[in-house]
Amino acid sequence: MIQKYTASVRPQPSSILHNGVEMRRQYTRAATKQVMQFIGRKLRIANRKAVAAAQDMPQVQGGV
Repeated sequence: MIQKYTASVRPQPSSILHNGVEMRRQYTRAATKQVMQFIGRKLRIANRKAVAAAQDMPQVQGGV
């Protein structure tokens, strides 16, 4: 699957593309959002694998 990431929600004129504080904030917010989505996906995958592994383990007999 090919994904095209765009950091800018509202495209800015090229004259302020590289020197505006708001532009840097916008790119930082977009980059942070992408990182959090990536981490979230990895955690969900790990959690699914852990649940599957726990269900495959035999139940412990005995107890109190």
